Amino acid sequence: MDNLFQKKRKSYIEIGQIYFWTATINNWQKLLQKVEFKEVILNSFEYLNRLKKIDVFAFVIMPNHIHTIWRIKELNGKETAQGSFLKYTAHEFKKLLSRNELMNYYTNAVNKNHEFCQRDPVAIHLYSPEVAYQKLDYLHNNPCTEH
Repeated sequence: MDNLFQKKRKSYIEIGQIYFWTATINNWQKLLQKVEFKEVILNSFEYLNRLKKIDVFAFVIMPNHIHTIWRIKELNGKETAQGSFLKYTAHEFKKLLSRNELMNYYTNAVNKNHEFCQRDPVAIHLYSPEVAYQKLDYLHNNPCTEH
């Protein structure tokens, strides 16, 4: 009964539902400006889709964050598909960055030395076609605004 009233994290995703999901690079650094970092994002989406863990309906890669509309279909082993996505991209980013660049992402955490994305990405449940189209319009228009 306690679990019924427990507040869910803003990153909570229920398997089988469609979500608008945003992951932001730590300190809003423009890590995703270079093509090779965008390719890491695409490769991760493609891999998880091929394993039938996710369905990606739309996405945009901005210099310092990504938005996607997706459905998580099942766990990837013992971890969530979005957790696998973030872990894979972090490992690949680490390979692409020089030692000096890596220092921008250093963290003093027990389980890792670098953190590329801010903790607790935002997940918004798309519970109706109207909400889904609103988020899709936002996603399409986002690259057109200055930031």
